[in-house]
Amino acid sequence: MTLIDGFLDLLLGSACVGCGRAGRPLCRSCRTTLPAEAHVAWPTPTPAGLAPPFATGEYADLLRALVVSHKERRAFALTRPLGDLLAISVRSALAELVPGRPADPVLLVPVPSRPAAVRERGHDPTLAMARRAARGLRAAGGSAYADPLLRLRPGVADQAGRDVAQRAANLTGSMACPSAALDRVGRRVAAAHVVVCDDVVTTGATAREAQRALAASGIRTLAVAAVAATRRRSAPTRR
Repeated sequence: MTLIDGFLDLLLGSACVGCGRAGRPLCRSCRTTLPAEAHVAWPTPTPAGLAPPFATGEYADLLRALVVSHKERRAFALTRPLGDLLAISVRSALAELVPGRPADPVLLVPVPSRPAAVRERGHDPTLAMARRAARGLRAAGGSAYADPLLRLRPGVADQAGRDVAQRAANLTGSMACPSAALDRVGRRVAAAHVVVCDDVVTTGATAREAQRALAASGIRTLAVAAVAATRRRSAPTRR
């Protein structure tokens, strides 16, 4: 344990979410085990019309611990590694779907969180990750920015514990892209590759609803990017 780790443990009482080592929320050893690339991760069944979803790995073990600690336990220090993983998914999507065009601008649109959940958690984890991912992409020479274009309509319940059909029913028609948000991005959105961002791809219902809401405002979604995806139960169904 370094002196910095010891100081952080004394000050914050923190420990690595991966190995439990006292100090930083993600120690250097566990950080080196994080994925360095992402792949298409179709949910099963796949919602009709879903844009290709990319994720760096399965929602399990260290990736799951990172997402849960960041979202539910206010481990704000994990925004950076999670945002970096999200950036990997975005880069993989661009490399596969628009090869040879690395200079094209990218707009990252995080799926919206319920306002009550944001108040309870004290932050919006998906928006924070998307903003960090955009900064990382810019630092690597790309043209990227994140914007919370979407809003949830009242009455949307938590998705936890719902099956595929229930998740889809809960989210149908739940998102919208307010005119004020469109005015904010202006002409930039017309020239950008739009990528919907989330922490985890589960059934694909959330990403598909975000994609629908963007399409209703004339915005085409190139891909979906996430940190992780739940394990597929059978062969993927093509969109």
